[in-house]
Amino acid sequence: MPPKVKKSKETPATSSAASASSDALNPKTTTYEFGGPLGALGMVAVLPLLVLFFSVCCDPTGYPSRYLFMGYQHYFERLLSAEYLKSLYDPVAIFAYFGFVLLQAFFYFVLPGDTVPGTVMRDGNRLKYKINGFTALHSTFFLALYFLKNTGLEPLTFVYDHWIGLTVASILFSYMISIYVYMASFEPGKLLATGGNTGNAIYDFMIGRELNPRIGEFDIKFFTELRPGLIGWLVINTCFAAKQYLDLGRITNTMLLVQFFEAWYVIDALWNEECVLTTMDITTDGFGFMLAFGLYTWVPMTYTLQARYLLDFPRDISWVEFGLIFGLNLLGYYIFRGANSQKNEFRANPEGPNVKHLKYINTKKGTKLLTSGWWGMSRHINYLGDWLMALSWCLPCGFGSIIPYFYPIYFGFLLLHRERRDDHKCREKYGADWDKYCSIVKYRIIPGIY
Repeated sequence: MPPKVKKSKETPATSSAASASSDALNPKTTTYEFGGPLGALGMVAVLPLLVLFFSVCCDPTGYPSRYLFMGYQHYFERLLSAEYLKSLYDPVAIFAYFGFVLLQAFFYFVLPGDTVPGTVMRDGNRLKYKINGFTALHSTFFLALYFLKNTGLEPLTFVYDHWIGLTVASILFSYMISIYVYMASFEPGKLLATGGNTGNAIYDFMIGRELNPRIGEFDIKFFTELRPGLIGWLVINTCFAAKQYLDLGRITNTMLLVQFFEAWYVIDALWNEECVLTTMDITTDGFGFMLAFGLYTWVPMTYTLQARYLLDFPRDISWVEFGLIFGLNLLGYYIFRGANSQKNEFRANPEGPNVKHLKYINTKKGTKLLTSGWWGMSRHINYLGDWLMALSWCLPCGFGSIIPYFYPIYFGFLLLHRERRDDHKCREKYGADWDKYCSIVKYRIIPGIY
């Protein structure tokens, strides 16, 4: 028998074995989240419209809820007006947004940083990540200061003046990167997310099919997690504060509070960038439209609502109010950072001097579940701190509109859903060990209440 015939007879067996191995590593997802395909379609189609609504309908003429939900016809008429439709296409804004993302990618490659390993994945691999987000943050602002040195603050008004165009540009980029990673996930040898391999195109596109999409050593999900969204959030806030200064000749104390709180949150996240490697976003969830849109559009375009509102409706508060709001933020940060730092230190070295006194239970999976310290108070005590910080960002805006409070309202529901998702995954993973853990740590988020 000719050699080539023999080779062709062996090929199907080899292919079948490879296929079986791939199926075992990437099992078919049998359960849906977020309302399944219909919910996924809603997220892909409706969430961008919601961000556009905030963009076009919130300006110095009023925010919708300032009129106690009256006069919405005015806003729908504005959405359909020729002026609004024309503003959607803003080539300068598109160039600026895409250029900003490319700048952050450039910083990722060229700036120095430590290379650290992530968690061991189910295929036995352990990807490496370059940690230089904090360096990218201050490099962004050093570059901005260099260009502003001889021009003054006027260029910073670009963000406010082109807000609708920048929002549209962020949405376009979110769709583009989501389509790319979805198509790339069908290449052979990809490790898929356990929750994003249903076979339903709309659902998998939304939830994320591939676990760690990469171009060479460039990890798209890790880069997206903190760089464009968080740094963009801080850049936008700074631009709004600069415009308020140009408009009023000063910056209100409420704007100062919001600027400080949110800048501190971003700086802290980037300073502790390595901590993100143990989060569900990196270890468990696929990278699809949900994460792409959330980090390229949702974060920079909705988390800046407070600064934008205070620019449109400037106000000052008493120093007593100032102190109380500041104290609430410090409490939230103390809980959030204390809990996360303790968890990461324990995972790195359970015998470390700061965590060796903590109690835990050993699981059949070979891992340890903390039952004392911060994590003995509730299973997700860090969520409580995160939400308290979110509320403190909004209180400086007063109560003239519910729009600035959109973030803590939405974030509260998100954290409740995330806690339930985590509980379900841990119950499947640990079985009876999780039941034992829950009998010791009884509360989900708020100690003594929930």
